[in-house]
Amino acid sequence: MSQSPSSSAQAARETVARRLRGIRKGAGLSVVELASRCGWHHAKTSRIENAKTPPSPTDIRRWCMECDALQQIDDLIASSLNAESLYREWRQRTRQGLRQLQESYLDLYRATRLFRVYSPSLIPGLLQTEGYAAALLDANADLLQIPNDSTAAAKARIERSRIIHQAGHKFVFVVEEAVLHYQLGDQAAMAAQLGYLLTAGALPAVSFGIIPSDTRQRIQWPQELFHVYDDTLVSVELLSAQVDVTQPSEIALYLKAFEQLRSMAVYGADARALITRAIEALDRIEA
Repeated sequence: MSQSPSSSAQAARETVARRLRGIRKGAGLSVVELASRCGWHHAKTSRIENAKTPPSPTDIRRWCMECDALQQIDDLIASSLNAESLYREWRQRTRQGLRQLQESYLDLYRATRLFRVYSPSLIPGLLQTEGYAAALLDANADLLQIPNDSTAAAKARIERSRIIHQAGHKFVFVVEEAVLHYQLGDQAAMAAQLGYLLTAGALPAVSFGIIPSDTRQRIQWPQELFHVYDDTLVSVELLSAQVDVTQPSEIALYLKAFEQLRSMAVYGADARALITRAIEALDRIEA
């Protein structure tokens, strides 16, 4: 993809910045004059107007007061806070623990009718077993240097995954074949995870596709891990943060990429054959 996965957040910041610039110009004030009235250096005004520095609610109030635009304060503050919420650091989101993070998705999951998930490196969370999830979350806690409640978090992840058995939801998963060979946890945990995929992939509401590693003439190269919730939200998982994409044009781009990736995957018996091959490879390592 040509656009940065954080472009929705940046675009939202730029919208707020343009509005503030328009308010200043509408008041007939220069950058230096506004800065003087607000009591800060003119460079701060420039950084805010160029979306380099997000304005605080206090900054917005002062800006609008000096420009006689009091009626726009509340809306601008809400827009600015929303822009910053589009890009959410994992470390910040896990201050209350990994279990709390798992539970925070419940309302979104219940409201979503069609889930589309692409993963180049991990078993999707909704298809993870407890042992696999615990190993992954334990590694995440260590990387982020946060309190480790990975055992409880893994149980919470499994609990939220029960939604795949509830009526009214459909799930389309596409993974790269390499996902089956990246071992998380011990061999028993990985074997249990692969075995579960054989079962989960046959569920009525689940479509589970695997893109073979020897796929020729790929339409799409491996992308970042992303989830599409209906047609209204794309959640992209980065190493340091989660990016929520909400702009319709960007959502359309992710949907296009997902359909191309989905078209390269194999399903049913062919997918099960790849999983079985991964299990056999795991057995050879153990032997």
